[in-house]
Formats: sequence, C-alpha cells, structure tokens
Amino acid sequence: METLVKKRRRSTLFAIRGEIGSKSYMTGVVIIVAAILVFWSVMSYGEFVNRTFLPTPDDVLREFGVQLHNPVFWHNVGISIFRVGGGFLLACILGIPLGILAGTYRIAEAILVPPTEFIRYMPATAFIPLIMVWAGIGEWAKILVIFLGCFFQLLLMVADNARAVSNDLLQTSYTLGAKRWQVIEKVLIPALLPDLMNTLRLIIGWAWTYLVVAELVAASSGLGFSIMKAQRFLNTDQIFVGILAIGLLGLFTDRAFAYCHKRFFPWLEGGR
Repeated sequence: METLVKKRRRSTLFAIRGEIGSKSYMTGVVIIVAAILVFWSVMSYGEFVNRTFLPTPDDVLREFGVQLHNPVFWHNVGISIFRVGGGFLLACILGIPLGILAGTYRIAEAILVPPTEFIRYMPATAFIPLIMVWAGIGEWAKILVIFLGCFFQLLLMVADNARAVSNDLLQTSYTLGAKRWQVIEKVLIPALLPDLMNTLRLIIGWAWTYLVVAELVAASSGLGFSIMKAQRFLNTDQIFVGILAIGLLGLFTDRAFAYCHKRFFPWLEGGR
C-alpha cells in the first residue's frame, strides 16, 4: 500500500501540469537555493576563484549588514524605487489604454502594432544618447530609460490580453442591448483584468532589470550607481550586496502583484 502511494506521488510530481502540495513546492525551492549556496561556497572558500572576484557568502552577508546601517544605502534604495516606479507608472499610463485600443479595434492595431513590433527589438541602451539630448541628465532621463524598456512590451502584451477576451462574450453583450462603450467598460475591461495583472507583474520585473542601465545616465545615487562605483574599486562584496538588494526589491514587488492577483481574482485556479 505504501509503495502504491509513493508511485502515485512520483507520477504526480512528474506529470505534465500535475499539481503538487505546498510542502513539495517549498522543498524544491529550498533545494535549489541550497545548491546555489553550496556551489558558491565551494568556489569561494575553496579558492577556485580569487576572493577578490568572488567573495565568500559570509563576506557578502557581513557587508549587507553594514549597508543596512548606512543611511547612504537607504537613500540609494529610495531613489532607485522612485525611478523604477516612475518609469513603470508612465509606461502603464500610456501603454494600457493604447494596448486595449490595439486589441479591440483593427484600425488601432494597424496603426500601433507594426511600429511597436519594430521598436521593441531596439535595446533601451541605444536610446541613452538621444535621451540625454532630449531630457538632459536629471531624473527624467533615468525614468525615460525604464519607460522605454517597458512601454513597447507592455502595449503588445495588453493588446494580446484584450484579444484573448472571448468574442462570444462581447456579442452576447450586444445582444442584451449594450452599447459599444458599455461593452468595453462593463465587459471587455473586467474580463481582461486578471491577465492584465499578470502582464504588469512581468513588466515590473523588466523595469527592475533596466535600473542599472538607467543609472548609467550621469547618476550620482541609486543601487545601480553603487554597483558601478564598487566595480571601479573591485569591491565585489558591495557589488553582490547591490545585486541582492535589487533582487529582493524585485521579489517583493513580484509577490505584491501575486498577492493582489490572488486577492482580487480568487476564483481563478492556479493563481499564486
């Protein structure tokens, strides 16, 4: 009987889209994190890589503790959050309405999607010289780099979210007497909100990845700036601290979006 239970559990673990319990899920997370730490420890403590280039975990942890008591670190955290939030919010303000239009009306799709498909393959770093000419080297320049890194992807993904809404649902609304704007406001937008929340969750992740690039634009503060400054003096423990700080902030925002998705759309299966 016990053997049969184990076989069923094993078949569930490796089944395509098979469900697993929270205990198994967390076990997998702990195993991969432990494996990374073990590999890092072996390479650094065993001096397979010079500690100047790969500090030990305890060196990084000690430096992280030092930075937590440093007001400059918290200033850098705050300014980086401001820049990421500003670029992401600006992308949402423009990208979500345009994406809904492109996913709803074919004429809007013809106008918006082709140039967006073209521009989205251009790296945001290529626009930095133009941004410095157009917006100077102040905060707007950093925000615009993050905005450009998010906007075009967001528009296309929101358009896909709008197209994914069942056409039968829209036609039923017309049959029941709804006007065109009522269909958009009362049916289309509420129906795409769950997918839109997942899209925003992905885009905020991209916003954090563009932070270091944005802070190359004549920055004198921010986590990206602190990483580049530490690189000049080969302070790799500070580089690791900066990377971990960005990763933790990104993870926090990701979990916040995941919580909101679960909180606002509890009827959807598989929402975490």
